[in-house]
Amino acid sequence: MDGWFANVDWAEIGQASLDTLIMLGGSLVASIALGLPLGVLLFLTGKRQLLEQSVVYAILSFVVNVLRSLPFIILLIVMIPFTVVLVGTSLGVAGAIPPLVVGTAPFFARLVENALREVDRGVIEASQAMGASTRQIVFGVLLPEAMPGLIAGATVTAIALVSYTAMAGVIGAGGLGDLAVRFGYQRFQTDVMVVTVVLLLVLVQLLQMFGDRLVARLSRR
Repeated sequence: MDGWFANVDWAEIGQASLDTLIMLGGSLVASIALGLPLGVLLFLTGKRQLLEQSVVYAILSFVVNVLRSLPFIILLIVMIPFTVVLVGTSLGVAGAIPPLVVGTAPFFARLVENALREVDRGVIEASQAMGASTRQIVFGVLLPEAMPGLIAGATVTAIALVSYTAMAGVIGAGGLGDLAVRFGYQRFQTDVMVVTVVLLLVLVQLLQMFGDRLVARLSRR
């Protein structure tokens, strides 16, 4: 085993794995916190919805589409000055979280909008007929009814974040991606590359399994 993984520093692998989990957890929470209300607002201001506002919807949709279509590696570089102002550095775990959030919050917002569109319109109209306010409809009808779709969207977002955290290693963000770039690619240490790739694959599989089980449980209720 030592001969196969002669270049692997397992303590460093452990720290890189922890850094990846911190980046994933912090950016996922922030992306959901920003993307959920943005997605709800996109839905509400859309055509034939409760707060229909074509101009507001067009502006929000344009911003979301621009941020979603921008390649993440370009976003990492473009955001370096803003990240330095915000957290004091563009390196390490702290420096990776702002671009991760900016890159995934709009993505999650669009998934939220799509999930809300799947809610039976008859349920919404029935709530309106009973005199429910927009706030009551959102929190009492839309979000509970769309919960399986929202969890599925959060799972997809988390998996996208795993790949983004690996990509962030290109600019020294730390984590498994950083090890893969510095040792696996730049120093041609294939064993380090294999270990980091396997760990990332395992993380993705665990996220997908957890998300699928949660969606299945909520769908049975």
